[in-house]
Amino acid sequence: MSADDPVKIFVVDDDEGVRNSLAALLNSEGYETQTFASAQAFLDSYVPAANCCLIADIRMPDMDGLELQEELNRRQVKLPIIMVTGHGDVPLAVRAMKAGAVDFLEKPYDEAVLLASLARCAETAHAVASHANAAGEIQVRLETLTERERQVLQLLAAGKPNKVIAYELTISPRTVEIHRARVMEKMRANSLAELVRMVVALGAST
Repeated sequence: MSADDPVKIFVVDDDEGVRNSLAALLNSEGYETQTFASAQAFLDSYVPAANCCLIADIRMPDMDGLELQEELNRRQVKLPIIMVTGHGDVPLAVRAMKAGAVDFLEKPYDEAVLLASLARCAETAHAVASHANAAGEIQVRLETLTERERQVLQLLAAGKPNKVIAYELTISPRTVEIHRARVMEKMRANSLAELVRMVVALGAST
């Protein structure tokens, strides 16, 4: 699935009526949906994929929305989340936002507000997918480097000049220049700054 594919919405709520009405609304708006009666049921079937969002009720038996969010964070799953809350759950929703949720909606929510929130969630999902695609491409390029070229790349990204790299790797400055040129070519970097950005982006995605 690419960053331009339609967004799929997962709905996790123990109230069957809420699940069905949400799915009907979202399907009518062109979203693909999948519903779950519990957080655990969602976790048991979820396979990480691009362009997905999650709508989760914050109050559910066994595992609530916050606990579901914590488990996804623990698994390093980058899934944009909208929390649905009752009137008295706003402090919990704020906690969810601080933990990375895109938005929260108070029951009963307005359809227009929900769809606007989903649009923001979809933008986030596309951004996550684009970032993952870019990181994947950088990883492919990285795997073409020799062990010595990787060492040179790491030291370049750490801001060390050629002479220092030569000293640390016990090779000549001229050899460092050759390795540096090959690294730039294989990583398709037009400048040292671009090369460093690649390394930073790859680190942030892992």
